Amino acid sequence: MLNPSRRAVLLAAGGLIAGCSRQREVGEIDLRLATGPAGAVYRRIGGSMAAHISEQVPGVTVRTVPSGASTDNIRMLRAGAVHLGLTSLDALILTDGSAPEELSAICRLYDSHLHLVVMAGSAIEEFGDLEGKRISLGARDSGTEFTSLRVLELGPVDTDSRYLSQAESAAALREGVIDAMFSLTGVPTPAITELAQRHPIRLIPLDAQAGALFTAFPGPYAPAMIPATAYAGVPATRTFAVPNVLLVRNDLPADLVYAITDTIFTHTGTISSAGRGDTEAIPEAWHINVRTGISTASIPLHPGAAAWFRDRKH
Repeated sequence: MLNPSRRAVLLAAGGLIAGCSRQREVGEIDLRLATGPAGAVYRRIGGSMAAHISEQVPGVTVRTVPSGASTDNIRMLRAGAVHLGLTSLDALILTDGSAPEELSAICRLYDSHLHLVVMAGSAIEEFGDLEGKRISLGARDSGTEFTSLRVLELGPVDTDSRYLSQAESAAALREGVIDAMFSLTGVPTPAITELAQRHPIRLIPLDAQAGALFTAFPGPYAPAMIPATAYAGVPATRTFAVPNVLLVRNDLPADLVYAITDTIFTHTGTISSAGRGDTEAIPEAWHINVRTGISTASIPLHPGAAAWFRDRKH
């Protein structure tokens, strides 16, 4: 929970924040946004959103918090350690189809695709060849770990599992420390892009595994294709996609969340551009739009975000 004095400041600020055109007359509001590990899209897109919210919402400063990604971010949100966080939809939905009661969504952002990456000369040709191999399942508490474990359990395939961030996974794969890596991420993703630019790689198709996943866990998954344009020398590959959402604690005031939502959708073009200290665009942010942003499945929108979407219909 936010401490009482901070909550009082937020509530008092509500009317001023909603307009966004007047300067704040109260103390600064510091918010924390949980992102992801090194080499992940979450780290880059979260940083860009934090910078733009800080610039566009008077009196508000958003600081990013590196993390393992999805499930780590959910844990920090529920504990009150952060106010905002990124997560994949499948890691958020509980077994009864609901979301944790302390949390709601600001919006759907973009879809992540599950990558299964091997070096070009690998003996691994299909999913079943992972049996007994050294495989990175992503960082601990990440969406990659959550989803790849589901896929392996449905296989069923037993692997020598390692838990490495995307950047660590790419380095370990290049050096022969692991045989393959899973990565649930946007397309393209920085760690895999850099690896493919320097060394030939392949992506293993996951269409059969996708079908099993849809049957076992209907709702958060959809068939997808990683296009041939995504990574140097890699043909189009069938897989599945999972939506990513921006979460918020329910105890943030509606007017503050309204202003954050407005910033995300009115500044999508600049959010997708290079952020502070960055030199490359963020292609995943191009997919942020009002039409899909409201589609958060069984996860309710925060009242402030719901109000913003209602206002767009008028």
